[in-house]
Amino acid sequence: MGLVVVRPSKGRHCAECRRGPLPMHAVEAGLPVCLDCADLGHLVFLPRGDAALTRRAREAGSLHAVVVRRNRRRRRWERQGLLVEEQALAAAEAACLADAEARARRRARDAERRAAADAHATAGLAAEIRRLFPGCPAERAAEIAAHASVRGSGRVGRTAAGRSLDEGAVTAAVRASVRHLDTPYDAMLMAGVERRAARSQVAATIDAVLAAWRAGATGTAGTTGTAGHAARTGRPTTEAPADDSRRGPSG
Repeated sequence: MGLVVVRPSKGRHCAECRRGPLPMHAVEAGLPVCLDCADLGHLVFLPRGDAALTRRAREAGSLHAVVVRRNRRRRRWERQGLLVEEQALAAAEAACLADAEARARRRARDAERRAAADAHATAGLAAEIRRLFPGCPAERAAEIAAHASVRGSGRVGRTAAGRSLDEGAVTAAVRASVRHLDTPYDAMLMAGVERRAARSQVAATIDAVLAAWRAGATGTAGTTGTAGHAARTGRPTTEAPADDSRRGPSG
């Protein structure tokens, strides 16, 4: 790591000149030494966060030091930035400004590629849902795929199994959608029902919906009408019998 400078969590005093408390100090023979006494006082602090600026400032100068701070909760040292030569920092800032437009265009192109890749993956997942569950309405399959594939969400569609369209992963995404949208599961959680107990109580409804969708039936929970209402509320509904008097004579 080379030269290391510490940002202490509490004030320290220089072991040589006795100045303090010190915002930063080097360590020599296990003792804190201020930057002036350590011959590092001419350096300026560059916080972490801009990788390109940090790299260029480090390369442009002949001397730099890594600034660290102890994270007591995580029990580890964490980088805070660099101490670099002032002229090296100025040169790095000028170089970064010179190619800022090119880097912005590159970021835009990268974002477009990621968006296209995400759209392709989402479409593939929706198609696989329709293949495994032909009774699932196309709009619903698209909604499930879009929800499961949000970048950075950690949902099924972002896992390796989901991206490879593993049947178990695809089914898990469909089950999750049915659980939240077509059963009273969310209302049960809000009412204080324990998660495992709630899942157990709605499992039969989910299995019935998935079985119907696998068989190609579309008139199940998840669509409009009394079946969907019953699944969401947990209350049975009745339908009025058809009025045969309105039918014409049978041929």
